[in-house]
Amino acid sequence: MIWGIAIITMIAAAPFLREALRPRMNAQARRAAPGKFVELSQGVTHYRWLGADQGPVAVCVHGLTTPTFVWDPIARGLGALGYRVLVYDLYGRGFSDRPRGAQDAAFFNTQLEDLLTALDVGDDLIMLGYSMGGAIVTGFAALHPKRLRRMILIAPAGMGHDLGPVVRLVVNYGRFGDWLMLAFYGRSLRRSTEGERCLETAIEGVVDLQQNELKYRGFRAAVLSSIRGILGETQEKEHREICAKALPVLAIWGRDDDVIPLAGKDKLSAWNPDAHHAVIEGVGHCLAYTHPDEVIGVIRARIK
Repeated sequence: MIWGIAIITMIAAAPFLREALRPRMNAQARRAAPGKFVELSQGVTHYRWLGADQGPVAVCVHGLTTPTFVWDPIARGLGALGYRVLVYDLYGRGFSDRPRGAQDAAFFNTQLEDLLTALDVGDDLIMLGYSMGGAIVTGFAALHPKRLRRMILIAPAGMGHDLGPVVRLVVNYGRFGDWLMLAFYGRSLRRSTEGERCLETAIEGVVDLQQNELKYRGFRAAVLSSIRGILGETQEKEHREICAKALPVLAIWGRDDDVIPLAGKDKLSAWNPDAHHAVIEGVGHCLAYTHPDEVIGVIRARIK
């Protein structure tokens, strides 16, 4: 009986112990980081300036699991169009800190507001959001529509689609959900990203870069907090407000996206009839780095 209880206790504690033993994102881990760092109200944020040396500013916000490297191909294209491109790591990812707390729209909006203030970035911005970054940009634009000249969404979250029974289990069952995330998410992410090795991408080693996020303490918790937070929010109200403010919106979708289904296009059209849409054929959720030329082509045509 005692041995049985001990074994169960060890099994229950093992994922939490493994997480505690993972290295922190600290000064030593950041030695190889490109770009710069700034201390904001919630912690240290890693950022980079890409693209043109001068010109209008485009701010790019990445998604749930891929930090700033995901923007490199598109940033080159934006630079060729004359834009200075600001990319940064969301808290819990890349080289940024891993603060605790709910990662809801307000949480990410504070990071973005803090960063723009710290870097003295003005208004008349183009903001691009990829996947979860689309939801973050949407929340910011609804609060600060006069700061933007245009919003560009690439396979955006925020349309309220069902993430499946496993995610519902993790989201809805508190401490047990935490255990499931720590115990099995690494295996799940590795399995899903391994399927990308056969893809032609514009980012060398993109699979290894994604899997490297699992190395550091706090990444899994950040992903779970975002799933429970901003990815659980439906942004009908925000999109209707953006439409009422007449902020130009361009949404770019992958025809074969099984992460953010194309059905989101119909929802966004209903909430913001003035939004423009482009669908790239034969591409899934990885379009930001498998088809960056097509994405930039859509942006170029719309801006003109």
